[in-house]
Amino acid sequence: MIAPMRYLLCLLCCLLAGVAQAAPTSKAYMSIIIDDLGQSTERDSRTLALPGPVTMAIMPDTPHASDFARQAHKAHKTVILHMPMDPATGPYAWHPGLPLPELASRLDAALAKVPYAAGINNHMGSRMTAQREAMTWLMGELQRRHLFFVDSRTSAATVAAAEAQAQDVAHVSRDVFLDDVRTPEAIAGQLQLGIAMARKQGSAVLIGHPYPQTLEVLAREIPRLRSQGVELIGLKQMIAERGNQAMPAHGKHGRYSNR
Repeated sequence: MIAPMRYLLCLLCCLLAGVAQAAPTSKAYMSIIIDDLGQSTERDSRTLALPGPVTMAIMPDTPHASDFARQAHKAHKTVILHMPMDPATGPYAWHPGLPLPELASRLDAALAKVPYAAGINNHMGSRMTAQREAMTWLMGELQRRHLFFVDSRTSAATVAAAEAQAQDVAHVSRDVFLDDVRTPEAIAGQLQLGIAMARKQGSAVLIGHPYPQTLEVLAREIPRLRSQGVELIGLKQMIAERGNQAMPAHGKHGRYSNR
């Protein structure tokens, strides 16, 4: 009886070892958003040509906003409205002190200029995203419209993501800006920061702009992400992966700090 028992134990150990080897490793996901689109057909086209599910954030007060939104949608890219917020200016921009009916009117007009928008993110907005009443209203409106929100986090005082979380609105927050310093070396360094962050916390959301240097780095580096253990995914999948939870830099235990 001893020999068969040893055989069974050996077989069991081999099976368990095989299961352990077959178990999937921890995933590292990245999403990339390019802001300020709709201003230049040349830059828009270069952005659209980037490989993978890169999100197109289109400004409503640009000459090519509607045409490019349709073009990007046809190319199966996620389109979002890049909503101007104070200190941004223009006919669509939100400013502290504007009554809610005016905010609503400007949001309606902006969405009409960017067809197929699946959600919005803030353009600038360092003052506006700190306005709790306006952000509370916005999240309720996005929930009603079945749109998601990306907090660009242009200010540490933002309450936008916290209000989205409070109302269970689908959302994510930006982790890394790619091109505050507009050199290929600095942009590549920020991308590596995003890769390291994705590996550490499971995901990273990066925002860049259609600068020639940014597009050059992304065109070269996006195809290499998988070999570095990172999978580029669309925003809707990123929202599902994060499950409306705050990342460690934005709060504690999954809840945003600015509640």
